Amino acid sequence: MSPSLLELPIDERIQLVEDLWDSIAADQNALPLTSEQRAELDRRIDAYALDRNPGRPADEVIADIRRRL
Repeated sequence: MSPSLLELPIDERIQLVEDLWDSIAADQNALPLTSEQRAELDRRIDAYALDRNPGRPADEVIADIRRRL
């Protein structure tokens, strides 16, 4: 890891990772799914269809994680 990155405060490094992840997620065709990943997504969609549990919003989960740090 670059020494300059290690000098950044943790919250700024976390934000960089989130921004990087968002940039990857924005390009849905960059990484094609494997057959195993596609099967897992199908399994999760089927599970949701049965229980209708939407989970929690990502920003709420991230806020909980940050509070614990």
